Amino acid sequence: MVDNQYRIMALNYIWVGLILIAVLVGCIQWLVMGDAGIMSAILDSTFASAKTGFEISIGLTGVLSLWMGIMKIGEQAGVVNQLSRGVSPFFTRIFPDLPKGHPAFGSMLMNISATMLGIDNAATPLGLQALREMQETNPDKNRASNPMIMFLVLVTSGLTLVPVSIMTYRAQLGAANPADVFLPILLATYFAAITGVVAVAIIQRINLLDKVILGTLGGLTLFVGGVIAAAMYFPQETVSKWSAVLAAVLLLGVICWFIIAGLVKKVNVYDAFIDGAKGGFGTAIGIVPYLIAMLVAIGMFRASGAMDYMVNGVAWCFAACGLNTDFVPALPTALMRPLSGSGARGLMVDAMVQYGADSFVGRLVSILQGSTDTTFYILAVYFGSVNIKDTRYALACGLLADFAGIVAAILLAYLFFH
Repeated sequence: MVDNQYRIMALNYIWVGLILIAVLVGCIQWLVMGDAGIMSAILDSTFASAKTGFEISIGLTGVLSLWMGIMKIGEQAGVVNQLSRGVSPFFTRIFPDLPKGHPAFGSMLMNISATMLGIDNAATPLGLQALREMQETNPDKNRASNPMIMFLVLVTSGLTLVPVSIMTYRAQLGAANPADVFLPILLATYFAAITGVVAVAIIQRINLLDKVILGTLGGLTLFVGGVIAAAMYFPQETVSKWSAVLAAVLLLGVICWFIIAGLVKKVNVYDAFIDGAKGGFGTAIGIVPYLIAMLVAIGMFRASGAMDYMVNGVAWCFAACGLNTDFVPALPTALMRPLSGSGARGLMVDAMVQYGADSFVGRLVSILQGSTDTTFYILAVYFGSVNIKDTRYALACGLLADFAGIVAAILLAYLFFH
């Protein structure tokens, strides 16, 4: 119910707005500027975009089935539980208001672990369960508690270890190495997550100097700093090459880890894979109408010239400040990301089709898509599920994390691919 209400409120306005603006700009181009072919171009874009959306969605079936099959093996092998136990000491300290052993810890850890592994279908119900469990001990049922806010800011930062869907889209759109954005995405999501956690911790007066918190955040920061320092020291070609190699090693490592864990747990890994792969087929088919809807609206927006006006206006502002403007065509994806996952996905695909999957813009939109999550959607769905009306500073901290992820994504794209 909450999911549908949010989509009606946000996606309805976004979709209708793109179409109406496209038609309005087209009319101006025709009546004022004398471009008699603009209306035909806008109409033609609807057919071309619908065809593109269908072809991409159908082409996703194989790769999505593969990865969802692998993820199902890991799920049945208890890998998510292993990750939960590994991060438990850190989580108990950033949620000090929850009693030790509170049932919400298990659901939260499972949610975060599933998100990191890209098991979205499992992550959402686990997250909603965690919020319901926290609501039971919440003294004010209409007001978000401190643990709720910390948890949702972590969720909105979108920390992902295996960005399966993005690599799948890149493969479908002809990227030579779909995984070459793996490391930049991981780094960008880290910056988003660390910004969100620190912001909430400061407001909630959580002791960031606690040895477990300091050790965890400090260790991760040193690792990320080392990666960035190495990326700055070596030539761009070397950085791109080793990023792709590292991505291949880590992803193959994840596959082997899941399969070996399944064998140890005596899981029938073949049956588990088939079970998960069936879900991949359903997922690919299920996104067809959403992707077509957004691509048609975006195609009209672009064909009318409205997209060019917007991008050129932003580019002029940055150029006036003496800054490089190669990243500007990717900004629509960045601006859409906190509002709508499907909308941002449509813009990402549109940019890769327009500029090429292996172009700077094509890689940047991929990193932007993976750097954060849909903050407005997540807050609406999660808080709505427990009837929270006063979300306090959750939105502000979530958007701050989004901003950090977007800035990091742009800078990392320049560092790795420009």
